[in-house]
Amino acid sequence: MRSLSVLIAEDDPKISDIQSRFIDKLDGFQVIGIGQTIAESQEFIDVFHPDLVLLDVFFPDGTGIELLWKIRQKYKDIDVIFVTAAKEVSTLQDAIRGGAFDYVLKPMNFNRFRATLTKFLEHRTELEQVTTLEQKDVDKFFHSTPETFHEPAHQPKGIHPLTLERIEDEMGKIDDSGIGAEDMGERIGISRTTARRYLEFLVSKGIVKPSLVYGAVGRPERLYFRTDRK
Repeated sequence: MRSLSVLIAEDDPKISDIQSRFIDKLDGFQVIGIGQTIAESQEFIDVFHPDLVLLDVFFPDGTGIELLWKIRQKYKDIDVIFVTAAKEVSTLQDAIRGGAFDYVLKPMNFNRFRATLTKFLEHRTELEQVTTLEQKDVDKFFHSTPETFHEPAHQPKGIHPLTLERIEDEMGKIDDSGIGAEDMGERIGISRTTARRYLEFLVSKGIVKPSLVYGAVGRPERLYFRTDRK
C-alpha cells in the first residue's frame, strides 16, 4: 500500500519540525511539505493535493478553520487533523462541523500523535476496502455505538472488525494447501506483519490452525488452514 501524503500547516518551525520527526517514525505516511502561513499551505494543497493536512488554528494571515472550509469547498477527499493550542469550544465545534478527523491539543506527546495517525490510517484503509455497507460498518465509520451494535468482547488492541471480517472471508476460500501471511496480506491489501497478527488472532479463537511446511530448500513456512478442513 502506498504511503499517505501529509502536509504540515504550522507557523512555528520548531513544532512543525517535531511533527515531521514524529511522522518519520511511523509507517504509512510521508511529509510532502510544511506551510508556515495560510497562503503557503493553500499553495501546497493546490499543487500536491495531500491525503492529510495537519492543521494549526492560528496563523499570521488567517485561521486554520478558514483553510478547512476552503479545503472542503475544493477538495472533499483531503482529510484534516487539527494540532493546535486553541482550547475554545467554539473552535472545536467549527472543526467538527468542517469534518476534521481529530483535534489534538498542544503540547502534544508522541503517543497521542501516533494514536491519531494510526487510527486515521486504519480508518482510511478500511474505508477503501469496503464494497458494500451494513449498519455496523456505518456505525464504525461515524464513531457511533447504538445499543443494538456490540463490538466483539475482549478484542485485542489492533484488531479491527472490518479487516478481521475480510480475512475470515478470505480464509473461507482457502483450499487444503493453506495460505501464508504474505499471500493473505496481498489479497487484503495489508502488510505481511499485519496479516500475521490477524491470522494468529483467528488461531487463538480456534477458527484457523497453523502448520509449519518445509519447502524445497528446507526453509519452514508458517501456513494457515481452516479448522473445518482435515
